[in-house]
Amino acid sequence: MERHYYTKNTDLEHHRQQWEFPLRGTTFQFISDAGVFSKNSIDFGSRVLIDAFGFPPMAGDLLDVGCGYGPIGIALANEDTSRTVHMIDVNDRALELATENAQLNTVTNVVVYESAAYANVVKTDFAAILTNPPIRAGKQVVHEILEQAIDHLRVGGSLWVVIQKKQGAPSAFDKMTAVFGNCEIVVKEKGYWILRSEKS
Repeated sequence: MERHYYTKNTDLEHHRQQWEFPLRGTTFQFISDAGVFSKNSIDFGSRVLIDAFGFPPMAGDLLDVGCGYGPIGIALANEDTSRTVHMIDVNDRALELATENAQLNTVTNVVVYESAAYANVVKTDFAAILTNPPIRAGKQVVHEILEQAIDHLRVGGSLWVVIQKKQGAPSAFDKMTAVFGNCEIVVKEKGYWILRSEKS
């Protein structure tokens, strides 16, 4: 049976590798392994999202949904140490790597835990939620992440999403507009759209 990065992959054979990568002006060290998303380098979509993200003016924690081995959450936590970044995923191995990578880069203002979408997320007052959603898990899963984000944001908080046009960006735009009453395309780059909605 084929195993996917959006499932539990703890029992797969290991193929660990380490490299460095610059994000938002800092060079980070990352360890990846078999069974996680984009194991050979940080994927282009995540890079575009990290570069495009603007910290919200209000105080408050951030949530990285589908954190993988941690590049989005770790880069942002490193930049703003006044906030705690919650990093969630369903993939056990990805969570272990995210924890290890935070320690490797001496980023301490993160909490990493297992959650399918928002099932184990109890906070409802995040200042921002970011996601590079698991497209291969299907449209229903992706739209669940988009729809339920509003319940975990404070007023004025924002949802930031990266998604390829050919993999459903227009329908994600429509869904976020329907849920939030607003959605803007912050960036379009090489087929990737950065979408942002704000809770009013």
